[in-house]
Amino acid sequence: MADATPATTDTAVAIAEAVRSGERSAREVLDTHLAAIDAREGEIHAFNLVLADEARAAADEIDRRVAAGEDPGPLAGVPVALKDNLCTRGVATTCSSKILEGWEPPYDATVVRRLADAGAVVVGKANLDEFAMGSSTENSAFGPTRNPRDTTKVPGGSSGGSTAAVAAGFAAVGLGSDTGGSIRQPAALCGVVGMKPTYGRVSRYGLVAFASSLDQIGPLTHTVADTARVLEVIGGHDPADTTSIPEAMPALESVLGDGVAGLRVGVVRELMGEGIAPDVAARVREAAEVLAAAGAEVGEASVPAVTYGLSAYYLIAPAEASSNLSRYDGVRYGLRVDAPTTPEMNLASRTAGFGAEVKRRIMLGTYALSAGYYDAYYGKAQKVRTLIIRDFAAAYESFDLLLAPTSPTTAFPLGAKVSDPLTMYLNDICTIPSNLAGQPAVSVPFGAGDDGLPVGVQLLAPALAEAPLLRAAAVLEEGAPS
Repeated sequence: MADATPATTDTAVAIAEAVRSGERSAREVLDTHLAAIDAREGEIHAFNLVLADEARAAADEIDRRVAAGEDPGPLAGVPVALKDNLCTRGVATTCSSKILEGWEPPYDATVVRRLADAGAVVVGKANLDEFAMGSSTENSAFGPTRNPRDTTKVPGGSSGGSTAAVAAGFAAVGLGSDTGGSIRQPAALCGVVGMKPTYGRVSRYGLVAFASSLDQIGPLTHTVADTARVLEVIGGHDPADTTSIPEAMPALESVLGDGVAGLRVGVVRELMGEGIAPDVAARVREAAEVLAAAGAEVGEASVPAVTYGLSAYYLIAPAEASSNLSRYDGVRYGLRVDAPTTPEMNLASRTAGFGAEVKRRIMLGTYALSAGYYDAYYGKAQKVRTLIIRDFAAAYESFDLLLAPTSPTTAFPLGAKVSDPLTMYLNDICTIPSNLAGQPAVSVPFGAGDDGLPVGVQLLAPALAEAPLLRAAAVLEEGAPS
């Protein structure tokens, strides 16, 4: 077990204001974070690639602009860790898979470009479960990431590298992707803020697809204010993404102090019972008390169909993955294993290039989509998805926001669940419903479990309700146990 205190916990907002005013240089901020990486990256393995030279050049350019009287932007000098499934022009993007060996994208993801335009400094490409398929960041072809709060434990997944980078003080901001909880669950296990926006709020252009109807990019940060600022930067319409919502991201940071007086908050009954550790459930009840004390009307909500979320997700997501991952064939890019015929080459390349969990999900998805089984599996799962959306809609007739655990437990030991896929999948039971419904949710650190490790509580909201969601998150952050 390592020291749980990160070397630096500078917030993104504080860094940006100091750099914009000339109080601090972007280079000095970067050097502090690179020193933290040098000190602990060997034990944590948050990154697949640290971009120290490129980051120094970017920081020096920001300092030049400040010296010239220019404003580099709302994230000036803020070090950012990018999940390694976000395309970066001319920089290896691996998805933590051997199948993409040697591939350097010819373009930047929209979110990467927007971060650069706002003055952020990318420090590296962060480790993940291969193709974002996992809940512990143990499925990477490049080895597991460890939880900075306790290096004998997992950081959660699949955005474990981005999350660990923030928790360890390697970066002030991490960008992750959330298909079934892959931002929020590691945020809870590592004790940081993690948010999945409404589906379509943030462009997916340049995000290597896992399950296209579920994937969404979002931030991992030290504070709710940082999350609000990053979302304002990366969100909004993008014509390059056909699923992008055609409107601007609303003001988020400026409303954080508006409180929760009069907001109706429902604790989700179905996510507080079997499978939820008693210490986690206790923190959720305490969070409800904090919201009530701040003026919210708190009651019990019911979303019955969420109990089927896990089953529906593990048909829909693998089905979409089996389609999306068919493009990795050894012909166009990435790993190629030579063989006498094209079919044999395809088979050899995919056998060598994909890990066990990715193969498992491709086979599950292909089976669910196959003739004779489509209606019984994939079609039925989509009907369950509709039921979940309807049940959420019914709950939101009585409540403005919902409250639930983020993860059923605190961080578990490395290796504890790798041999039992079903037990591993159960880690996402509280987060999956929001992905199936396309709705926003945020995990806020809220004290510790009986083992002293972080607990995250989750706030959920209807589509496009990021502003009240973050207002409530700010209240929880202020009232969290120390």
